[in-house]
Amino acid sequence: MPKICPVCESKSVIKKGKRKGKQRYHCMDCFHNFTGQNQGVSYHNQFVWFKKWIMERQVYKYLIRDSGMSQSTIQRLFNSYLASPPKNIIRSKSNVHLLIDATYFTNGLCLVLYYDCDIQYVQLFRHTSKEKYKEIKEDLDNLKKMGVEVYSVTCDGHKSILNAVKRVYPGAIIQRCVVHVKRQAGSWLGRYPKLQLSRELLFISNQVTKLNTMDEVNNWLVYFYKWYEKNEAFINEQSLSESTARMWYTHKNLHAACIHLINALPHLFSYINDVEIPRTTNELEGYFTHLKEKLTLHRGLRFDKKKSFIKWYLHFKNNKAK
Repeated sequence: MPKICPVCESKSVIKKGKRKGKQRYHCMDCFHNFTGQNQGVSYHNQFVWFKKWIMERQVYKYLIRDSGMSQSTIQRLFNSYLASPPKNIIRSKSNVHLLIDATYFTNGLCLVLYYDCDIQYVQLFRHTSKEKYKEIKEDLDNLKKMGVEVYSVTCDGHKSILNAVKRVYPGAIIQRCVVHVKRQAGSWLGRYPKLQLSRELLFISNQVTKLNTMDEVNNWLVYFYKWYEKNEAFINEQSLSESTARMWYTHKNLHAACIHLINALPHLFSYINDVEIPRTTNELEGYFTHLKEKLTLHRGLRFDKKKSFIKWYLHFKNNKAK
């Protein structure tokens, strides 16, 4: 009977020498070392509480009640797990539909995820301070070296991501997340714009998430371009700023929202020609929301432990996808 890792329950276990006459084993997935004795069962039973702490709405109060361990014992146990988070494993694959997105936490922490939409697996992630071209290009280079061939990339349109994808995967199809485009235009215009043209543009931008066929896209494009051509002078009107003595757009929010839509157009409807291409990064939004809920419950974690918490969370989520 093959050995099973008491931490991640993987069967990818090999023998790794002996200690004091007892056979030791090494897990190839989470890199945990253990013996074949009953200590592994005890370790597994303790690890269950750690997994509940990471993935479920479990705080110390309930873990103490259910496990029978004291708070100091639980904290000491969890600190040992957080001190040695598992390594992420890249899975080689061709024709990958990759989602790339980032989210920001307190203390300036930025988490960038590279998510394989087909197998629902985080191929790679990075802890950083912001979305940087150099780092994203390095991550994509690593994915390429490990045999991940990207067919399409769906992202929010951040310049660093777009430039890195074009450099590393020049043949990949780029899809701008339609929800991000709609949301950004709405943030410029507001929910209840005062200008009539702003209300019209808000209606136009809200339609981008509802287009499913080429005919619908073509009709939308014709309508938008005719509207822009008719109102171009008003949209691009400039006036002198008294505070800076410089020319600026008179209706800056209207202009910004309009330019945002125009700049998104080259990669906004790639999904129309291939239904396999995700049109949004909503799957990652769900990841981020769920993760932040868990971190909010444990808001007292130090910066380094917060990063380890995130690594364990992604590890558990990836194991679900196997």
